Amino acid sequence: MLDHVGVNCSDLDAAKAFYDTVLAPLGYGREMDMGEYGCGYGRDGDPAFWVGTFPGVGPNREVHIAFEAADAAAVRAFYDAAIGAGAESLHAPRLWPEYHEGYYGAFVRDRDGNNVEAVFHRAGPKD
Repeated sequence: MLDHVGVNCSDLDAAKAFYDTVLAPLGYGREMDMGEYGCGYGRDGDPAFWVGTFPGVGPNREVHIAFEAADAAAVRAFYDAAIGAGAESLHAPRLWPEYHEGYYGAFVRDRDGNNVEAVFHRAGPKD
């Protein structure tokens, strides 16, 4: 059901140092680094927990939750249903090659301000 989860922080360097330290005993490490935007933790090339930041991040930071979709059509159906239910569009369904080849996702903001995504991995670590 869940593909990955992300939290935002006010001090990215401090958050990276914290999660580098506390996730290592559990066998997780930094799998992908997006520079000033954040990084993903996991194992075996599969980042599932993300830490990030953005300009103007405040004390009430959004949570990012990504749901795994069966195919690209399901991502589009998720997006249409979310917009129909009153969500704000963040990113319409499309390929995101900056994440990895075949990453197809759509992002909406729910009524409580959270960033909710549906994603299908056509070709990647999970395929």
